[in-house]
Amino acid sequence: MSSDSLPKMQKAVRWHPPSYDVRVEEIPVPKLEHPDDAIVKVKYTAICGSDLHVYRGHGGPTQVHTIGHEFIGEVISLGESFGKSVEGRPPLYATLTVGNKVVAPFTANCGECHVCRLGYTGRCPSGVLFGCDALDGGQAQYVRVPKAGGTLFNLDDPNSWISALSSDERISVLKTLADTSLLLLADILPTGVFAATQAVNHPKVLPMVTGVPWPYSFAPEAVDTSSHNLLQPSDKVLTFAVVGLGPVGVCATISLLDILATRQLPFNVVAIDPTESRRSKMQAIYDGIDKSGKGTGQFSVSSIEGAKDIVDTWTAGIGCSAILEVVGNNSALTLAYDLVRPFGAIVSVGVHGEPQVPFEGRQLYNKNVSLDFGRCPARAMFPPAFDLLVKRQDVFGHVGEETSLIHKVVGFDEAVQAYDDFDKGRCGKVIFDPWK
Repeated sequence: MSSDSLPKMQKAVRWHPPSYDVRVEEIPVPKLEHPDDAIVKVKYTAICGSDLHVYRGHGGPTQVHTIGHEFIGEVISLGESFGKSVEGRPPLYATLTVGNKVVAPFTANCGECHVCRLGYTGRCPSGVLFGCDALDGGQAQYVRVPKAGGTLFNLDDPNSWISALSSDERISVLKTLADTSLLLLADILPTGVFAATQAVNHPKVLPMVTGVPWPYSFAPEAVDTSSHNLLQPSDKVLTFAVVGLGPVGVCATISLLDILATRQLPFNVVAIDPTESRRSKMQAIYDGIDKSGKGTGQFSVSSIEGAKDIVDTWTAGIGCSAILEVVGNNSALTLAYDLVRPFGAIVSVGVHGEPQVPFEGRQLYNKNVSLDFGRCPARAMFPPAFDLLVKRQDVFGHVGEETSLIHKVVGFDEAVQAYDDFDKGRCGKVIFDPWK
């Protein structure tokens, strides 16, 4: 289908400056602008916690634009670059066709530069974020995807990405996974997996994972330490805190527990949020997960006030091995600093704006704290996120249940109310059906 045969107008959720103003409007359907472009007919799109930064006027955009960066849909038009196998270019340019079901990570990226080859796709030099001044987002009936061959995942071709599942298993499960579930691969699930992966594999955490003290934990096989009882069993217990239990925080917690359980590591995890409804949701989800997904460590859901006492009790006042901060504000960072141990790590995937971070150099020096900030490379994280999605359909596969991450699916006619409810914590993850 060419761009010329598409409808002329579409419905879209548009943000208007300066803040708290979203409107459902009729705007032109996007057209191909570059040979690497694709046009996707959106089946589902969603509100993400980071959309609230834009909604509140804190996200940087200053112009009216279509908001949103999570979408799944069908390719209906492709630029001239597609259908050609060119050495050095992503193979999707040769294989993607009109009619394929696709999901997009929340940033477009080329997939062929040094940065993308390393897996740091969220910082591709030619990349751009969906739902900003520079590129209209996915809360619309149609969306233009630049650099589409390096950006999209073709859900009709499961052999096009790495997976712990066999080819036959991937083909089988994709027949059963709901599109509302697959939509989570656009942002929040890869971001949760990213936060958990960084925390467990951080150099400051390695001594507890390998059982070998610093600095030999970096290459434990290089020196024979077997005759030296260097660490006690209690030294090897990992203690983590997840700060923020919105949808990304839930994904991060589920991913963290899965990694710890799979690797059979001893652990304590406290999941923290000031909102009682979010704490209740997290507890219900944890209670519903089978043992294979939560391991044998201690797990607690806590308010901010109770978290310090819990960590003090678990660690004899030393603090957490690492903190997963998924909120994106200074109060969350301050709590993370208070909870982390000396020689600990703070992994922050929350979207931080203009305010200075609340640390003095003396604080960081006195604790030897490592700070790991920034955007998830969502396309690189897609494969492990997909595997977790398949494994944890008890959490990610249903809508509107007590143990479901997804709260509801609504039409664009409820967009204004949905943003207000999500902003005020009255609901969880909301998905839009643009055609409802």
